[in-house]
Formats: sequence, structure tokens, C-alpha cells
Amino acid sequence: MTSMSEHDEGAAVAARIERRWTVVSAGIVGLLVGMAIFAGIHKATMPQAWVETANPQTLHISGEFVESNLGSAVEADGSVTVRAIGQQFSFTPQCILVPTGTPISFRATSADVVHGFLIDHTNINSMLVPGYISVLPAKFDVPGEHPMPCQEFCGIGHEGMWAKVKVIDKATFFKMAADKRRLTCVE
Repeated sequence: MTSMSEHDEGAAVAARIERRWTVVSAGIVGLLVGMAIFAGIHKATMPQAWVETANPQTLHISGEFVESNLGSAVEADGSVTVRAIGQQFSFTPQCILVPTGTPISFRATSADVVHGFLIDHTNINSMLVPGYISVLPAKFDVPGEHPMPCQEFCGIGHEGMWAKVKVIDKATFFKMAADKRRLTCVE
């Protein structure tokens, strides 16, 4: 009979341990669900501090996104601002030139439909919505080229909508910027 009571005692211990792990697992799942709900409500009730707009019908005629103002420009504080436009089925400029080790602000918008703004091998991934300006901070540490495809379906020529970001040495970039107001790699 002793073996039967040892079996019952072992089963009771196992059941107790299983209940504890069930409670711990349910607690972890509950915590994660609560965090997701909080994040969703907080994001929904706390919109962006500011939303910048641009008239897509006059982008090329006046304002920040006229063709002579597109590309990379050095700001007074030493940072670089890149202005770009997505339009069916190309980006302007087609090749963006940026320096290494410098704070960069990408300012981009769309002239017609929703486009994707993705720079491969980085965390830059946004949508370009007509009428709104997307502002994306970045910093590149290593020289090289990054493909920039449109990753939002924008029409029948979508698959051919590509550009590139060329990252060059900081000193070389600033030497080039001393001679020109705006830089692209197709000069």
C-alpha cells in the first residue's frame, strides 16, 4: 500500500506544480495583453506633436519641394537635410548623397498617390502620403550604397520605382557641399 500512497503524493505534487506554472503563464500573457492595450490606447490618444502638410498639386511650383531644393543640404548646425518626392513611378532625386557620422533628416512627400519610403539595411521605412510631409531621422556609420525601393503598391509601374542612397565619407561630402547648395550623386 505504501507505493500507492507515494504515487498519490507524487501526483498531488505534480498537479500543484502544474497549477503554479499555469498561473505564472497566464499572468505573463495577461501582462503582455495589458501592455499591448496600453500602447494602442496611448498611441491613439497621443497623436504626433505636429503634422506638416504640403499641397501635392503645387509641389514642383513653389515651396520646400521645388526641384532646385531637392537633395541633400548642410544646415547651420552641421546636420544634413534631405528633401525628396515620390511620384508615379520614380523618386526625385533618383540618387541621394549623404555623409557618414552625421545626423540626417529625410523630409519626403508624395506628389500623387501613397508611396513607400524604405532604405534597405536601415530602420527607415515610412509611407509618403500626398499632402503630408514624412520626417525621418537617420545616421549612417559606414560608407556604401543602399537600395531605396517603393514598398507600397502605387500602380502598374510600381516594380520599377527604385532609387538609391549613397553614403560617402563625411569629409568628402562636406568638401562637395562647400561648392553647391544641394547635392545628389547625379551631378
